[in-house]
Parts: sequence; structure tokens; C-alpha cells
Amino acid sequence: MKLDLANYLASIPDGAAKSEGVKLGEAVATKILEARAKDGSDAPDDYRPRTAPGVYVPTAIMRAPMWPNLKPFAMTSPSQFRPGPPIPLDGAEWAKDFNEIKGYGAQKSAIRTPEQTETARFWLVTGPVAYFPFLRKLAIAKEMDVVDSARFMALGGIAINDAFIAVLDAKYHYNFWRPVTAIRNGDIDGNPATDREPSWQPIAETPLHPEYPCAHCIVSGSVAGVVKATLGTDDIPEIAMTSPTAPGVTHRWTNMTAFTNEVANARVWSGFHYRFSTRVGTDMGLQIGEYVVKNVMQPVEIGSR
Repeated sequence: MKLDLANYLASIPDGAAKSEGVKLGEAVATKILEARAKDGSDAPDDYRPRTAPGVYVPTAIMRAPMWPNLKPFAMTSPSQFRPGPPIPLDGAEWAKDFNEIKGYGAQKSAIRTPEQTETARFWLVTGPVAYFPFLRKLAIAKEMDVVDSARFMALGGIAINDAFIAVLDAKYHYNFWRPVTAIRNGDIDGNPATDREPSWQPIAETPLHPEYPCAHCIVSGSVAGVVKATLGTDDIPEIAMTSPTAPGVTHRWTNMTAFTNEVANARVWSGFHYRFSTRVGTDMGLQIGEYVVKNVMQPVEIGSR
């Protein structure tokens, strides 16, 4: 991280603007660390796997099980945008979504197209590199000044972080099974339209937290919510992005709905999320993004003297 910062700063000409900018950035970072010192992010991992006495369960370390209790940046509570429960397993919608991901999300799918596989692998990327470059490129494309671009990036960062808190709250609250579990147990869900496939696997390793709702979807939705609420439109200048999980591939978007739809499709085609979960996740993200823009860092009118 320090090397990345040094390399970035080396590309900026020396001078008062640079030195004052570094000084301001360090001061802001210090204040943020002070404000978040007791936010709960370092709480112990107390996730309790469901099992019966004497029955083995996988012992992998779960991802961020303490985040449902994390102090949000803008939301009033981690559960503020918690959705209703997953769909019932005995219904037609469950059978439809189960069979869609069973076919399209399988590691060796016979029906997923090469373009769908490319998209699935493109969005295997996680962390800041997945969404912050998009926001930065959009700020540049819209020719935002320093103040507007700083506010825009900050709103995006707050929305993304609160989206993670909200989705992990919902995930650990409902503890819904992943496709790799559901499909290998398709004979016990009480639905005659779902068949068990004993050796089914997704396109890549399933993330280690519960399924519902889709995290990539809520995060991309939060980005879209910030963009729409800030710019007042769903349409954007063309933004081109690459991904470390799909070398040599470039994707482009001129519309935020197309952006969120691509992410949602990718998570189905990768075998990680059911269709209903992607819809719920995207909707949560849109709400959070809009909420952040309307409640954080409101522009202040400065009257003339």
C-alpha cells in the first residue's frame, strides 16, 4: 500500500499544491481513523455454524461475520435496509431460479455462452479495485472540479461501505444456503421440480458467507444509486474498465442500469447467486446510494459578500 502511494505521488510534480494536498489527506485520514476506532470492525469472529451434536461441518473461517454489528457511516443501523426473507423453497420461483443457476452457473456448463463465461469471470474481482476505478473515471469524464469530484468519490466510498454492512447484516440474519449446497441437496428442499446433482460446482470458489442477498449486486447498486442521485440521470459518458480476473478483456457502459444488470447476470452465471437474490441486492444498493447522497455532505450555498 505504501509503495502504491509513493508511486502515485511520484507522478505528481513537486510544489506547494502537492505538499499541501498530502498534508490535508493525512489530516483527513487521521480524523477518519479516530472516528472509526471503535466501530466494531475488530470484534471477534463468533459465527456459530448450524449443526447437530457430533456432526462434522466444514471449519473454514467465515468472511466478516462481525460486520452485521459494525457502525455504519451514513445508515441509522446495519438493518435499516434489511429486505424480507428469501423466497420459499416449495414454490415455482425457487424451482425456476434453482434450475437457472444449476444450468448456467455450473463450472462446466453446457449452455452458458463464451460471452457469459467472460462476464462471469470479469466480475470475480472483489474489493476496492472492483468499483472505485469506475467512479474515478466517471468523475474525470464528467469534468468535475476538485470539490465536486472529492464529494462524489467520498459519497461513493460511504455508500459502498454501508452497502457491505447492510448486505452482511442480511446475509448472516437469514443464513440462506449457497447454490453449491442447495444443488447438492436438491432432494431435500421439498420441491419436486428441483433435482439433486451430487458433484455440482460453480465456476469458481464460493465466497465464505451466506448467499442472500447478492453482495456484488448491492455494491454495484449503491454505486448506481450515488451516480443517479448525483447526476440526475441513468445515462453516463462511456466508461471502459478492465478486470484482474479476466485479463485482456474490456467492458464498457453508457447506462447505470446496464451496469448493474451485467453484475447481476455475472453472479448468476458464476454459480454464486440465485436470480431473486440479485434483484433484492441491486434494489437495496440503489436505495442506499440515494440515501447517502441525500443525507451526507449536503452542498452548502455560500452567499456573496
